This record gives sequence, structure tokens and C-alpha cells, in this order.
Amino acid sequence: MSAVRIGPYELQNNLILAPMAGVTDQPFRQLCRRMGAGLVVSEMVSSDMSLWNSRKSRLRMIHEGDPEPRSVQIAGGDAQMLAAAARANVELGAQIIDINMGCPAKKVCNKAAGSALLKDEALVSEILHAVVAAVEVPVTLKIRTGWDRDNKNGLTVAKIAEQAGIQALAVHGRTRADLYTGEAEYDTIAAIKQAVSIPVFANGDITSPHKAREVLDSTGVDGLLIGRAAQGRPWIFREIEHYLRTGETLPAPQLGEVEGILLEHLAALHAFYGDVMGVRIARKHVGWYLATLPGAREFRARFNRLEDTHAQCADVRLFFSERQQSLETEDGQGVAA
Repeated sequence: MSAVRIGPYELQNNLILAPMAGVTDQPFRQLCRRMGAGLVVSEMVSSDMSLWNSRKSRLRMIHEGDPEPRSVQIAGGDAQMLAAAARANVELGAQIIDINMGCPAKKVCNKAAGSALLKDEALVSEILHAVVAAVEVPVTLKIRTGWDRDNKNGLTVAKIAEQAGIQALAVHGRTRADLYTGEAEYDTIAAIKQAVSIPVFANGDITSPHKAREVLDSTGVDGLLIGRAAQGRPWIFREIEHYLRTGETLPAPQLGEVEGILLEHLAALHAFYGDVMGVRIARKHVGWYLATLPGAREFRARFNRLEDTHAQCADVRLFFSERQQSLETEDGQGVAA
């Protein structure tokens, strides 16, 4: 697999952590990068700078200490506001600006942003030209295949993007109307890849090393965006990278390693957000990490009532030691039998 370039930046590999609001904060970005992602993208930042004074927005805009190249995603529906937001983020340390035309959330689409923009190709062109002209850094774009099944204009938008100077394009293989349901349509992504000469990344349902190989082979894309599959499983990047490089499947991480990664992630969340907010945000991450482990549901019910950093860490340690003991007991019984 040849190295992927976005403007002057050569990525470490072709696996990218997809931007997810409320998920890809700085602690998670740094963790995924250590676990093998070639590029990580920040949570979506509104282009409406009057909203930037909220604590939530300020935390989303801390790029210091982030692994380079630092890619920041902006969203909005007004070309001049997006251009100004792009300039402001570059001043704050962004090295790549990513424009969101892929988010299907009602909250975003009702403001004529995210994938709602796909309805208006003239506005798409105006926005892309304005943002590219506003900053010296590479600008990338994330889209869906269209507005709904009858209006799949991803191919047209991809060509508009290339003409506007967009330097890489990520395509989620669903329309806005599909939200996250059904199967991702990789044939449309393959057609887009054929139609443009800039790097194209596929996004949607890439949940395992084998699926990653399949999507790369069937679409011919330059790289993959991985989003929901990395929640509670940041090591998916390491697993996919190893498989693509060697054809071998890495063994799943042992319980002890999962515990170590989770405790490190908790400590980073608590340090980044402070105790109150950190404790609250840790709950969803812990739920994702433990989702497939026996006893997780009962544990979560208890864990979600904890209000204190130390109590959270102690409870996670207790959960893993109980899991380890029950595994040893099962092994012992297996030997006895």
C-alpha cells in the first residue's frame, strides 16, 4: 500500500480515525494514534464563532500536544463563516481543515450544514472555494453518497471538490436519509475514486481487518476512515494495520492489556475535562470497552452511579480482577475435566 499524502503531509499509514462529535476528543485522538491510526481528526467544531466561548467548544479546540498533522473538522452552511472559522482554527494550530458535509444528525442538517449541503451543489462549490482560498493549509472534505437514494450526487460533489482545490475526500457509503442503517454502498465509493485524482477514503461499516481488506480491494480507495468500530476498541487500528501489512490476524488483546488501556484512557479523560465532566464522559467510554464482556451490564448500572474519579478507577480494576478470576476458575475446571 503506497503512502497517502494530504498536501505536504505523508501519513504514517492509510487508516484514519473518523471525526465523531462527543467521541474524538483529545484523549481519544491521542490514544488511537498510539494504537496505530495514521491520522486522527478532531470533533466537529461549529463555524459559528459566537458559540466558541462555551466550555464544550473551547475543549474541542485544544490542539496543542495533538499528534501531527493536526486535522480539525468544521461544520456550517455559510461560506464566509466557514472561511473565517478555518482561518481561526489554523491560528489555533490546525494543519489540515476538514469540512463536514457528511453528518446526518438532524441538529446539524436543520441548520443547513453537514449532509444537508449536498442538496445545493452551487453552495457546496461556493463553500469549498471560500475555505480553500482562506487558508494556506490543505483542506479536505467529508461527504455522503447523496441526500437520499433518489438523489445520489456524491460523484458530482466529488468533482466539484476536486475543481475547488480540495486535497482529499472521505466518503461515507450511505445517503443522508440512510443515517447509519443498512449496508454501506461501496460501489458508489469505487465510482467516485475512479472519477477524481485526489486521495479518496472510504467510511462506513469497517469493523474488522478482513472487512478493511475487502473494502480497499473492492473500491480501490487510498485509505479508510474508522469511526464507531474504534469506540471501546482503539486497538482496531493496530489490528487492521498489521493484517494489511502481513496478511496475519493479530490475537485480541488480553484482559490485562485492555484494563491498562482503559485505565490510561480514564486518567486522560479525568485530567483533560476535570473531575465532574471527566467522570460523566468516562461512563460512555467504559460502556463501550466492556460491552462484549460477561457481567458488563450489571457492572455498568453500578459504575454509572459513581461520582468520583478514584471510585471509577477502583471499580474498573475490581471488574477486571473478577473477570480474570472467573477465567482462571474456568481454566482450572477445564483441566480437571
